[in-house]
Amino acid sequence: MTDSPETPDAPEPFGARLRRAMDDRGPLCVGIDPHASLLTDWGLNDDVAGLERFSRTVVEALAGRVAVLKPQSAFFERFGSRGIAVLEKSVQEAREAGALVVMDAKRGDIGSTMAAYAETFLRPGSPLFSDALTVSPYLGYGSLRPAVDLARESGTGLFVLALTSNPEGGEVQHAVRGDGQDVASTVLAHLAAENGRETPLGSFGAVVGATLGDLSAYDLEINGPLLAPGIGAQGATPAGLRGVFGAAVRQVVPNVSRGVLRHGPDTTALRASADRFAEEIRAAVAVA
Repeated sequence: MTDSPETPDAPEPFGARLRRAMDDRGPLCVGIDPHASLLTDWGLNDDVAGLERFSRTVVEALAGRVAVLKPQSAFFERFGSRGIAVLEKSVQEAREAGALVVMDAKRGDIGSTMAAYAETFLRPGSPLFSDALTVSPYLGYGSLRPAVDLARESGTGLFVLALTSNPEGGEVQHAVRGDGQDVASTVLAHLAAENGRETPLGSFGAVVGATLGDLSAYDLEINGPLLAPGIGAQGATPAGLRGVFGAAVRQVVPNVSRGVLRHGPDTTALRASADRFAEEIRAAVAVA
């Protein structure tokens, strides 16, 4: 946890860059999720050429206007080294166009392996260098320390799984520890400690599903961003965000994937859909 000003040559922290991007472009994260079915819907083959066309179209349409793009690594990895090459190019071009890139890889391990994952996605100069990475804390929050330390050094961020929207998640996240605190609350408390009094926003965020309903039992005010999947095709709406996140709604980074991507491959339609979601979300989270 750091409260001191950045040194002159230190990279600007992810939290500050994210806050500015959301204020300037609207609080929206669009997923780059090239499902096989979505490639088919776009009239593309489920192969590397189709993957490349899909990713290039999304980046060209949206990287210059949305705050965050979030590629799902698994949909690229399934094509092997050629798919990873497409991912590398997509990340580089998205960042060059001004979007922040959150790599959705959900990595989690211990020791030198966790450090290697961190080097892959959070070390400047890496082919897959991204602005932030999703990670899993379920080998113990302390197992994330190599990624936390490198994120501080490189001005990047983490989104840690805390309250996910999948039904299976509850058996772990709602489990109660010996001290009476459940696992999700423990994760949120660790993140609040990491962020401390950072301004305007800490760089260590939580993944919290927008479909979960009233979360007032949880302290979501961690002074960090809350990546909220579930807007659009999964049923959550911009208008419902305040009811889910309460006073923490200004820190929410709502994620929309299929709700935007289904409008492709028409770039004009992709942009119009993203703009519409961004404006609806901005209105929903505006301070009254």
